Formats: sequence, structure tokens, C-alpha cells
Amino acid sequence: MSTSNPVFTSIWLLLVFTCSFKPASGQYQWNLTENHDGIKIYTRPMANSKIKAIKAECILPARPAQLIAAILDIKNCGKWVYHSKKNVLIKQISPLDLTYYAETAVPWPAENRDYVVHVKAEQNPQTKVVTVNSPCIPGYVEEQQGIVRIRESLARWTITPLGKNQVRAEYILEVDPLGNIPAWLINLFASKGPYETFRKLRLHVQQDVYKNAHFAMVTDD
Repeated sequence: MSTSNPVFTSIWLLLVFTCSFKPASGQYQWNLTENHDGIKIYTRPMANSKIKAIKAECILPARPAQLIAAILDIKNCGKWVYHSKKNVLIKQISPLDLTYYAETAVPWPAENRDYVVHVKAEQNPQTKVVTVNSPCIPGYVEEQQGIVRIRESLARWTITPLGKNQVRAEYILEVDPLGNIPAWLINLFASKGPYETFRKLRLHVQQDVYKNAHFAMVTDD
């Protein structure tokens, strides 16, 4: 797989209606809310907010570089990311450092959300754990009428090697969705979005194009 123009996917907007940008306090513990088919979903309160942060995790049969390649494959992320509508690479500094634009489709009566993100992946040389930080950033793409621009977010992938061809994938999100969101829509994205995304990702990552992927700055051993 070529790594000249990959981009981090829009996975966190599958949760955009369940979180708030106010950072979660360290005093709050994660609470397991769903555990199905090997996919675990956690929530925890956030300081000064009625909305909760979310963590999703599962074990995947893949190498770290294999999973990163799938996550960074902008052209095909719509095949597994819940309600992903549009993803466009804006700027790529390196295979693991880039900026992209994304739009998430939202059921009526709410409006679609879009955002611009700076993504940077790094691997700890001792533990081999890969961290992908992806905050929203201003600029680059003009705001459009009828689409709500997400201006701030805290989103992080943690990819932990567990052995040959096996990793633990963890995703944590805190984001301000802006605007008025109906309760039924919040519940829909909170309950269905994380599970459907990770279920599809587990299958999607098994394609040969990802199995053969390598990055100079990522060690699988």
C-alpha cells in the first residue's frame, strides 16, 4: 500500500453527539455500558457537563502498521466509519502527519457536521504503543451554509501490540457538537455508532492492501 497520501478517518464524528469538549476530570471512572461481540463501550461524566465522554475498545487481528494503514486510508474510510459522508486530504507533511477535512451525515432534523483535523501518529520506541492524536483545527476550509462546523475536539487512538498479528485498539473522544441535538439522536449515535464502526473495522483491516502496509517510523516487532 502506498503511504504517500493516506489520511486519518473521521471516526470520532460517529460519536459527536455523545460528548462534550470540556475535559473529563481525573476523579471520574470509566463505566462499561456495552460489551458485545468483543467490542466494549465505556462512558464517564465530564466536569461541568451533562454529556459524557466515550471510550471504545476491542482487540483486532492486525499488526500496528496494518491498523494504521486502514485508519489513514481516506478514500475507503466511508466503508467502515459510521455515517461518514466526505473525507478530503488537505495537507500531508509525512505519512503519519497530515491534515484533512471531513463531513458526517446526520439524520434530520439535525444538520450535518464538518471539521478540519490535524493528525499525528507516534510510536513509543520502548513499548511500541502507537498514539494518534487528532484535534480539530481552524481554517483551511470555508464554512458552508447548512453544515455545522466542529471547532474543538479531543480525540485519541491508542494502538497497543499484544503479540503477533494482534493489537488492542482504543479510541477516546471529547467534543463539542454545537447546536441543539434531539435526545433520540444522541441515543442513536451513542449506542449504535461505536459498535457498528468497530465491527466493520475488524473486517475492513483484513484486506491485503493493509496487511502488506509498512511505515518507516512504525515497528511491528
